[in-house]
Amino acid sequence: MANNTADHLPGNSVAEGNHDGDFGCTVMDLRELMELRSAEAVGKIRDVHGDVQGICRRLKTSPIEGLSGNPADLEKRHTAFGKNFIPPKKPKTFLQLVWEALQDVTLIILEIAAIISLGLSFYHPQGNDSNACGQVVGGVEDEGEAQAGWIEGAAILFSVIIVVLVTAFNDWSKEKQFRGLQSRIEQEQKFTVIRKGQVIQIPVAEIVVGDIAQIKYGDLLPADGILIQGNDLKIDESSLTGESDQVRKSLDKDPMLLSGTHVMEGSGRMVVTAVGLNSQTGIIFTLLGAGGEEEEKKVKKGKKQGANENRNKAKTQDGIALEIQPLKSEEGAESEEKEEKEKEIKKVNVTKKEKSVLQGKLTRLAVQIGKAGLIMSAVTVIILILYFVIYTFGVNKQEWKAECTPIYIQYFVKFFIIGVTVLVVAVPEGLPLAVTISLAYSVKKMMKDNNLVRHLDACETMGNATAICSDKTGTLTMNRMTVVQAYIGDTHYKTVPEPEAINPEILELMVNSISINSAYTTKILSPEKEGGLPRHVGNKTECALLGLVLDLKRDYQPIRDEVPEEKLYKVYTFNSSRKSMSTVLKNADGSGFRMYSKGASEIILRKCSHILDAAGQPRVFKPKDRDEMVRKVIEPMACDGLRTICVAKRDFIGDEPNWDNEADILTDLTCICVVGIEDPVRPEVPEAIAKCQRAGITVRMVTGDNINTARAIATKCGILLPGEDFLCLEGKEFNQQIRNDKGEVEQERLDKVWPKLRVLARSSPTDKHTLVKGIIDSTVGETRQVVAVTGDGTNDGPALKKADVGFAMGIAGTDVAKEASDIILTDDNFTSIVKAVMWGRNVYDSISKFLQFQLTVNVVAVIVAFTGACITQDSPLKAVQMLWVNLIMDTLASLALATEPPTEALLLRKPYGRDKPLISRTMMKNILGHAVYQLVVTFTLLFAGEKFFNIDSGRNSPLHSPPSEHYTIIFNVFVMMQLFNEINARKIHGERNVFDGIYRNPIFCSVVLGTFALQIIIVQFGGKPFSCTALTLDQWLWCIFIGVGELLWGQFISAIPTHRLKFLKEAGHGITKEEIQQEEQTEDVDEIDHAEMELRRGQILWFRGLNRIQTQMDVVYTFQSGQTAVPGALRRQPSVVSQHNDAKTVSSPTHVGISSSSLSMQS
Repeated sequence: MANNTADHLPGNSVAEGNHDGDFGCTVMDLRELMELRSAEAVGKIRDVHGDVQGICRRLKTSPIEGLSGNPADLEKRHTAFGKNFIPPKKPKTFLQLVWEALQDVTLIILEIAAIISLGLSFYHPQGNDSNACGQVVGGVEDEGEAQAGWIEGAAILFSVIIVVLVTAFNDWSKEKQFRGLQSRIEQEQKFTVIRKGQVIQIPVAEIVVGDIAQIKYGDLLPADGILIQGNDLKIDESSLTGESDQVRKSLDKDPMLLSGTHVMEGSGRMVVTAVGLNSQTGIIFTLLGAGGEEEEKKVKKGKKQGANENRNKAKTQDGIALEIQPLKSEEGAESEEKEEKEKEIKKVNVTKKEKSVLQGKLTRLAVQIGKAGLIMSAVTVIILILYFVIYTFGVNKQEWKAECTPIYIQYFVKFFIIGVTVLVVAVPEGLPLAVTISLAYSVKKMMKDNNLVRHLDACETMGNATAICSDKTGTLTMNRMTVVQAYIGDTHYKTVPEPEAINPEILELMVNSISINSAYTTKILSPEKEGGLPRHVGNKTECALLGLVLDLKRDYQPIRDEVPEEKLYKVYTFNSSRKSMSTVLKNADGSGFRMYSKGASEIILRKCSHILDAAGQPRVFKPKDRDEMVRKVIEPMACDGLRTICVAKRDFIGDEPNWDNEADILTDLTCICVVGIEDPVRPEVPEAIAKCQRAGITVRMVTGDNINTARAIATKCGILLPGEDFLCLEGKEFNQQIRNDKGEVEQERLDKVWPKLRVLARSSPTDKHTLVKGIIDSTVGETRQVVAVTGDGTNDGPALKKADVGFAMGIAGTDVAKEASDIILTDDNFTSIVKAVMWGRNVYDSISKFLQFQLTVNVVAVIVAFTGACITQDSPLKAVQMLWVNLIMDTLASLALATEPPTEALLLRKPYGRDKPLISRTMMKNILGHAVYQLVVTFTLLFAGEKFFNIDSGRNSPLHSPPSEHYTIIFNVFVMMQLFNEINARKIHGERNVFDGIYRNPIFCSVVLGTFALQIIIVQFGGKPFSCTALTLDQWLWCIFIGVGELLWGQFISAIPTHRLKFLKEAGHGITKEEIQQEEQTEDVDEIDHAEMELRRGQILWFRGLNRIQTQMDVVYTFQSGQTAVPGALRRQPSVVSQHNDAKTVSSPTHVGISSSSLSMQS
């Protein structure tokens, strides 16, 4: 080995060359090697290193024992070859987020108005004519007051700063939370390596060059490597190459394994040759600068299509790549972008998920409110200016004097500020915040309930779920399999027999077959705790069979040691189409081959021509014998809910057969035995399923098991109830019923089947996908179904992606399934899904509570500001006060109402459905009812308050007059009413007791009390900036008393039956079926984005202009830079292109939801 070391140190050895002296090859050697494919790579390995063993020698590692794992050696490897970690993209700094928050149009308008107001207040015209100008409205201001004119402008600027900081802080904490979530997902990803001859699992980031990694079906490769030994290995390299065909890997044809690719079949071992930034995925990220904008732009132009696609793919990967996921739009704009790009590169039709239910409804609502607010504020400004002009120049017949101009302009600016504040209050910019807080809070809490949410909006969609398609194994059952019955040598044993009872020859065959014909990674280890159950590692069905070997007082390990994996001549690994596994050995004397097989009993028995009798001799096994066996042995086992597995063998004598012709190999078997494996139902599942059914959710079981087993388990779980006519179908029968003569799936046929279907047995992954797609696309019911799916296997990927919410199993799930999913169940348990439903509904309710509260404030504030301004030329609520009201109404209320913990009562009602409005009639009744109370109180105080409190009237005061007690009381009463109405808003279904469970939400209590304290400080010490004067205790008590009136009024409102109020309209509708059908005909639109439709109907430009001018700029930029790259996109509607192409740089306004631009109406 020593003489190898200096063999090939290339001349161009990199700067790190000095570390590499210890190893026989440098980072660059390995990088160059890994860039080759198939035959070229094999040639290069042969020429330079001799063989893969040669590479292992140079990397100082043993292909069998692996690395020693001693820390000094690992450290050396880190220094020489790098760590398996790709540094994440830098998060945005707080200042960048502040800058983004400042881009908000309404805020910009306010800033400009405030600056003009400031500038004008410092400008004092010469001469005494100012009196003549100043008398236009109200009395003369005194000298001291004129000096204080700057305060209002400054106060507005100050409150704008507060709003911006709050927004930026929220974005920052949201991003931080999201990164925390990502790192949590990363830490959970482990990989199997061999160190010191022991098979251990280590976190992906700890893998080093020279590690020997075990790879198996379902893995996502975390580093580049070269195959040492493989069985039937097939890899999906589409993430790197864009080719959808699976690539066969073998030592002599193509041994190169690349990071970021998926193992679709087979198993094997590889030596790791490149990690982190030196691996193929890492190199691509380096090309992209892992955050360098310039390179990103170049790549966008399509110069590097493969890389481009890989970047998008990697973004949503569970592995190392998650570290590079941009966090701009949490709701999975990444995956949409990825699909979009793949579409352009591969021209493959990728199905899009429809937007989340809540997002669609919120967008529509926001658009409607935005339009209304804009109109109101424009009208306010116009009326104020007209009134002023008519009054001054018409009624008082004044001239427009040059020296008076600044004073007139000051009035106009004041009117403009009032108009803008009306707009600020009208637009519920707290809504995106409420949505974000609610989702982020839920996601954090859901972690405790074993739900790891990968896409934020999945948690809310779950609340609307109407159907759950669940796997059986591991989700409904415990995934702890044990053999409980067996049929050996013509005898059906109802319990595991004693070893003496079995013919020794049969026993020998059984033990050998089970030990050798199973993945060597599957083992049974001693229990972790004394007296605990033994630990099952690897495939659970194989663990059950190995458990049987141990029960028969034999040990599988010595047999495996005698026949190591290298000696296995050929392995047909288990996959979903074969449903069996076979291993071929060459006989010791070289005379022929023996093959052991095992698999689903009805599949293997069909291929058996002989069966071993009690004496251990093969006897002819005819189809009629088989039918009898199915009837007498297999069906009774299946009806007990057992999974039946058949173990068989075949001897090949003479010439070597053609191993690739599977049909000829897998026939003429001899059956050794049939075993029944029990997988008990989790004790908590039946209750969880009953809860789902009460909550209006249909649970369906989709499994690969025998139909009798499936039916038995479904009955135990409560999916099938006695006396109901539900369907249980096998995959084959299901396909016959739903396909036409040409073999195409017909939606009409499917619609006849799925409503009654409860169990789909012996189903293939395609059946699962067909079922999910069929239910989602169906138009049979009143509303479109929202489907959740659980999956653990690689082959469940398509169904998980297609479903509205995909749940992957955290323990049993493969990386591929986790990557396709929205939520990972960390305990693989069905009850966690019920928790997810509860949280989802809670999010929806929290948003509704917030809306009910917010809209009451908005309606009242807008009407008060509007009418007040028109009648008294001055809004009773000043700009700064409005901004404070806005702050408590938005930020603080969203905190208080969005963090209500869920209750079991949420599971007692049916799902809302896609087209049920966000604001129900009851909520509309509450909003309008409370608005009436607040308006009556406010206007009474405005026009008669001075008599009631015996104070000076604050109406018609001059431009810079001191704040009056009158207007302070109005402001204070207004805030008190909001505070008490916040308590009313805790209930949205018309419940009477609004204090119910209030102590379970400490955040709510602290927000209400905190707001109250702040209000006292503002009124008593706010002074000029807040246009307040201190109030007496007497006046304070009156204000609080009027506020408490809200609670009593709330009781009165809830007593009015809603069904009597026919005139109440609902708002924030979902989407009607007709619209969906219309839109489905327009083929070019990828995503049925109903909010987009609404926007297109309204004046897009009005709304977007109000929204974010920046979005427009970005879209234009995308078109300029993107046209070369996106030939396919140009045929699509521009809005869709902008939305996807740009999902990265800015979430365009149509992405209402939890993106950084949130409701894209943040004012």
